[in-house]
Amino acid sequence: MMAMVGVSRKAMAAYLDWWRDAGLTAGVSDRATDWFALDQIEMQAPLPVAPSRAQPRPSEPEPSRPAPAATSLRPAGTINPAHRALAASAGSLDQLHRLLRDFDGCGLKTTATHMCFYRGAAEAPTLLIGEAPGRDEDLAGKPFVGRAGQLLDLMLASIGLDETSVHIANTVYWRPPGNRTPTPEETLICAPFLARQIELVKPKRIVLLGGVAAKTILGLDEGITKLRGKWRTLAVAGNAIPVLATWHPAYLLRTPAAKRQAWQDLLMLQDAL
Repeated sequence: MMAMVGVSRKAMAAYLDWWRDAGLTAGVSDRATDWFALDQIEMQAPLPVAPSRAQPRPSEPEPSRPAPAATSLRPAGTINPAHRALAASAGSLDQLHRLLRDFDGCGLKTTATHMCFYRGAAEAPTLLIGEAPGRDEDLAGKPFVGRAGQLLDLMLASIGLDETSVHIANTVYWRPPGNRTPTPEETLICAPFLARQIELVKPKRIVLLGGVAAKTILGLDEGITKLRGKWRTLAVAGNAIPVLATWHPAYLLRTPAAKRQAWQDLLMLQDAL
């Protein structure tokens, strides 16, 4: 028997929604249980929960730890020195926002409605980086506010995170036409600004959502299938930051079976918290 003590109603609802969407629609019990009733927060183990750190399962290996060697943010290609200098001149997120608002060096800006800078806390211990804004994000001017963003919020809530404790961004700041994948040239143009954003946010860990973000940040050619589920290390301004790649929430909407692997990645992130 395992109980979830001190869990908020909102977090519990997010936890149940996550497993329901994954296809688990009922728990095993001798009697019917109202999972959303306040007096049922301490449950009779209806659903799997994160293993206790004090009592790890003997059959499971210890969580992976960040590799000692750190790689730098290195997208393929050569960054324009003028763009690098412009990004480095920003002393705060507000200044970086103003620089990007006036920046005309990326062609994506000409077809986008709004720039999508970030969502969440200005300085946060956990930074999440996705691919690019979509239609909903382009209209709202914030990353991850559409269906994928709603699923991301549920994923974060299932391990006790929300907008007050995370900073959410993308590899590019404007929506590619037709929601296409941003080109290497477009991510390269945005790279020095994203690097400066990481420096200003000062995260203790970074989560890369999807293959494009993982390849852009890590500079590796492997697909997300091989990159996910492993702690790596990114060197930013002389600091070594643990980095974890996982599936993009949009992929999980199309492929619910992958939620099992995504949950494993979330448990790795929870362990790091």
